[in-house]
Amino acid sequence: MRQFALAACGGGSAGAGDTDDKKEPPLTGDIKQKAEAAAIAAHPGTVIKSEEDAEKPGMYAVEVKKEDGTTVEVYLDKSFKVSGTKQEGTEETENDG
Repeated sequence: MRQFALAACGGGSAGAGDTDDKKEPPLTGDIKQKAEAAAIAAHPGTVIKSEEDAEKPGMYAVEVKKEDGTTVEVYLDKSFKVSGTKQEGTEETENDG
């Protein structure tokens, strides 16, 4: 019975392994310019930030705010080719309708 009590009191912590707070170094210099230019060419808008992708080492991530107010994260490989995107949605919901 004691084993059952231990398992019931915290044997499994489903979300404890999630580490969303990985440090992603900002891009600089020539890499920053090329990554941002490639991201905007694929998804026109304004760059919010550009950084190395901590989840996918060797990749770059550029966040672009599009004209409709939504943001998209554009993932680029080392040769600045778009390898994927992630729609962020509207982070600033000032006009709810």
